[in-house]
Amino acid sequence: MIIVALSKISTLRVNMRILITNDDGINAPGLKILTKIALQLTDEVNVFTVAPSSERSGVGHCISYTSPMMISEIEQNRFSVDGYPADCVLAGIYHVFDGQKPDLVLSGVNRGNNSAENVLYSGTIGAALEGALQGIKSIALSQYYGPQNLNLENPFEASEMHGVQVISDILDSKSPASEGYKLFYNVNFPPTNAQDVCGVRYVKQGLRPNSFFSTKTHKSPSGRDFLFVEGGNQHADLPKDTDAKVNMDGYISITPMKADLTDYDTLNFLNKTHDR
Repeated sequence: MIIVALSKISTLRVNMRILITNDDGINAPGLKILTKIALQLTDEVNVFTVAPSSERSGVGHCISYTSPMMISEIEQNRFSVDGYPADCVLAGIYHVFDGQKPDLVLSGVNRGNNSAENVLYSGTIGAALEGALQGIKSIALSQYYGPQNLNLENPFEASEMHGVQVISDILDSKSPASEGYKLFYNVNFPPTNAQDVCGVRYVKQGLRPNSFFSTKTHKSPSGRDFLFVEGGNQHADLPKDTDAKVNMDGYISITPMKADLTDYDTLNFLNKTHDR
């Protein structure tokens, strides 16, 4: 684990084209926050929004593979897509940019955390993942909710205040050269106000113990059962040096990720076993 202080913001990156999207929908407050952040990173003419027409939380890396989707230009450089977050990245690249890939994909700012196991369900992550698969530097940003920020006038205060610095530091950092799946970054802002953010930590993805997604049954007046998906306890105690744990301790977490789901420990074990 590496602890990093919030550093001074780098200069404006003139001519850097940014594609922003989310999974909470085109009118979500977190997308407005992300737009403000993007406008501090590059020129206004180089910020393009392509976001779902309605909320698409929890859809992961889903794409509209078997059905068409409608895209509408709401205003200059701002598009609404009747599809999923990963669809929006594809629409941005191949429709809005006409195949000329942007320099950066930003996804968020999500309403709620995408730490630990939430990563595997998140449409916010799915958009950043698609950006990485397309060979574009991509960052997912999410705002943890908790008692300290839930009732603030702006629950996204921490991400709005520190987002530019965090993204700038990621863009300025160098990562080891690697082949295969490209890197993307998962950033989670802690459930605090902006002034109480303790700093930044580079950490691994965590796993909340005994915290599972489930369904809750509600019976309609007609007697039919309707199932609603429920998330697990978002404030469960986690092992140290993991994303959700440092978020609960007041730190911004940054986790480098790839699409490769291979379990290399098991793969190496199986190869050794079958080589005998």
